[in-house]
Amino acid sequence: MTDNITIKKISPDHPSVQNLICQLDEYQEDLYPSESNHLDSVETLKKPNVRFIGAFLNKELAGIGAVKTFRDYGEIKRMFVSSTYRGKGVAKIILKDIENFLTQQGIFFVRLETGILQKEAISLYKSHGFKECSPFGKYTPDPLSLFMEKELNNSNS
Repeated sequence: MTDNITIKKISPDHPSVQNLICQLDEYQEDLYPSESNHLDSVETLKKPNVRFIGAFLNKELAGIGAVKTFRDYGEIKRMFVSSTYRGKGVAKIILKDIENFLTQQGIFFVRLETGILQKEAISLYKSHGFKECSPFGKYTPDPLSLFMEKELNNSNS
């Protein structure tokens, strides 16, 4: 099914993106208290160090993802696939695109924060070589957060 998925850079304030961001916010807010939700705003997602992408399946926006680039690593943010398109490989394609983008930028380390209740996301990241790590950047320890990282290489294996 992944043959029909295309990735395009898209603005986080595009109406179809806003719909997915709202779905993601509602999902997160149902699972975690506000202090454990680390949701970047649209304004943050529009900054020059952020690449925001949409995954399109048969021309419909199926999922979104972003990567914030820092000097020595990238941080995955706002990765979400609409429930209609789950199980079709969309998240894997978004993740691979983010990893490819980072290596093209000469960044060979990727990190993320996700919630401990998001078993599907954790499984996806682990199956793609992510390992648990300590809080990074401005994050502080949170019993509801799981921090993960992966070292990338030029072949993105």
